[in-house]
Amino acid sequence: MLLTNQNIEQLLLLCSSGNAQAQQEVYNRYYHAMYNTAYRIVKDSYKAEDVMQESFLTAFTKLESLNDSNVFGAWLKRIVVNTSIADYNKTSKVNTTPLDNLLYKVEDASGLQEEDLCSTKVKQVMTAMKQLKPNYNLSLTLYLIEGYDYEEISEIMNISYANCRTMISRAKEKLRQILLTEKVNY
Repeated sequence: MLLTNQNIEQLLLLCSSGNAQAQQEVYNRYYHAMYNTAYRIVKDSYKAEDVMQESFLTAFTKLESLNDSNVFGAWLKRIVVNTSIADYNKTSKVNTTPLDNLLYKVEDASGLQEEDLCSTKVKQVMTAMKQLKPNYNLSLTLYLIEGYDYEEISEIMNISYANCRTMISRAKEKLRQILLTEKVNY
């Protein structure tokens, strides 16, 4: 039977025994979603690729710690988010500007988008989110886009629950202000 026809539980059993074809099939199934998750956090396509690769390696080496193969996708996403945040924190301490940030302005002006965003309002919100402070952007991305709750975000960002709620509230308010300012400028 082809590996593409097997369910995830069978594939993970093969992966844990070192089957490279099974690992490739799992990678192919989850690649796009995990890349998008990493990209939303690290905001650099090359770093997102690196983070994703590192996350898959971690997942394949720690498969024995996964208790229920039905939650593999969520487990892998958590690894990607944690790896992305670690990379983001490491990079933000260096204070470098990734080349991709500079390319956004050119891409936005020419109408090209790396991700296909279907509505103008979504594009405006995403553009406005890029203007937020890094910790506001990260917390809103985790809350609004990734769907994490306050408790999970406070664990991921290593801050208190109250601080997390306050930060997200302030980030939403700042986002509203930016969007209102842009609306007036149109």
